[in-house]
Amino acid sequence: MSFHSLLPRPRRVEYAEGRLVLDIRTSVGGEPRVARWFRRHVGAATGLPLPLAAKPTIEFRIDPEVSGHRIEIGPEQALVTAQHSAAAHHAAQTLRQLLPPDAFRRAPVHDEPLSLPCGVIEDHPRFGWRGCHLDVARHFVPKRDVLRFIDLLAMHKLNVLHLHLTDDQGWRVEVPQYPELTRIGSWRERSMIGRGEVPEYDEQPHGGFYTTEDLLEIVSYAGEHHVTVVPEIDVPGHSQAAIAAYPELGSGEPVAVWDSWGVSDRILVPRRTTVDFYRDVLDHVMAVFPSPVICLGGDEVPGATPAHGALLRRLIEHVHARGRRTSAWDDAMQMTTLPSGTIVMAWDDAESITRAAEAGNDVLLCPETHFYLDHRQSDHPDEPIPVGFLNTLENVYDYTPPTERVLGVQAQVWTEHLDSTARIDYAAFPRLCAFAELAWSRDRDPGEFHHRLTQHHLPRLDAFGVDYRPLDGPYPWQLRPGIPGRPR
Repeated sequence: MSFHSLLPRPRRVEYAEGRLVLDIRTSVGGEPRVARWFRRHVGAATGLPLPLAAKPTIEFRIDPEVSGHRIEIGPEQALVTAQHSAAAHHAAQTLRQLLPPDAFRRAPVHDEPLSLPCGVIEDHPRFGWRGCHLDVARHFVPKRDVLRFIDLLAMHKLNVLHLHLTDDQGWRVEVPQYPELTRIGSWRERSMIGRGEVPEYDEQPHGGFYTTEDLLEIVSYAGEHHVTVVPEIDVPGHSQAAIAAYPELGSGEPVAVWDSWGVSDRILVPRRTTVDFYRDVLDHVMAVFPSPVICLGGDEVPGATPAHGALLRRLIEHVHARGRRTSAWDDAMQMTTLPSGTIVMAWDDAESITRAAEAGNDVLLCPETHFYLDHRQSDHPDEPIPVGFLNTLENVYDYTPPTERVLGVQAQVWTEHLDSTARIDYAAFPRLCAFAELAWSRDRDPGEFHHRLTQHHLPRLDAFGVDYRPLDGPYPWQLRPGIPGRPR
């Protein structure tokens, strides 16, 4: 492969004659975690032993004076000089892309010569926060598939996985102090099918949750890939699953975990006991997740009162008192004045960017019109379960941030209508590829991106086993005939 194949697009490349041949004598060394990752993944795909060596063929070297990373490939050695370990990992992903697409398989399939093109690549990201939100509450995503999703984020140099762990339709995180949250709140008796005018249901129980050990494994695996896992515990709305487990968090009346989509009007009662309950929950979450940011939701709270705003504010202050920051969706600014240090996730209201900045809050760009990847990808009548705005690959790629003075950008994958890994793949890819380039690369060219995507990057996704949406429309087995959507 050549430097023209890389995605996201690097900032600067310099071509040179020759190639670095990789064979059984090729060794790896330098930054231990990155060298170990390269040996494990690239070694498995190529069948090369890639032994560790003091003077390696491929070396990952840390130099804090470097901005981002620099890759120098010559006929005898590939030298990566990186600002830190994360930058070295980004360079390792680039080296993997310079090999044939089969480098993204889990075992070798061809016995063919391997080599890297000679030259220099200098690169660093446009935004520091390059995130993807994954909703595991509406439909539970098994741990193995979360780990696979982390692989895909890292492949695209994305560095934040925002896990939406709680909602009306399910509570997914074990809290030993409150066992009913998972015994009752982690499953529902049935799920709505599509979004028709007359609701239809599948009559199939659905559920699942992550044990503390599962979440520690996810965090550890993400750390190996230089991905930060940001947990979300949504309050005071989107809380019916918690209320089903502990009715005193709501009106006190028994209620089931919600089996419909949309926004439930079952919200937390703003009492001191509710605050104390969620303080305990958040203490456990912070013990599991080392993320510097904990998300508290704050969105779509029907019938919210000033007391609900006060509840949210007290929980934010509790997290801040533990030395962490918080994030909240931009709706939260309608309930309360968010404490300094709270990150506003601007998804619905473009003016919230200005209001948040004026209030001293950092902003994360999450616009529904461009970054919601569960929204329909075309106007074609065969598009499976078409919901939301029309959000094409081109629409994602063409997004222009209203300002560069933000923490970063984040794509969202909501799973009301994504009930399997295949459906998540279909919704996320290849649009997440376009998002990744927007997040990483300041200089973009739509035509050139399309060429790299189709000629070079989709074969990588094929090799990895991603069930992405073909650019010319879904395969027959990706259709959902007869299941209504709700286009906007």
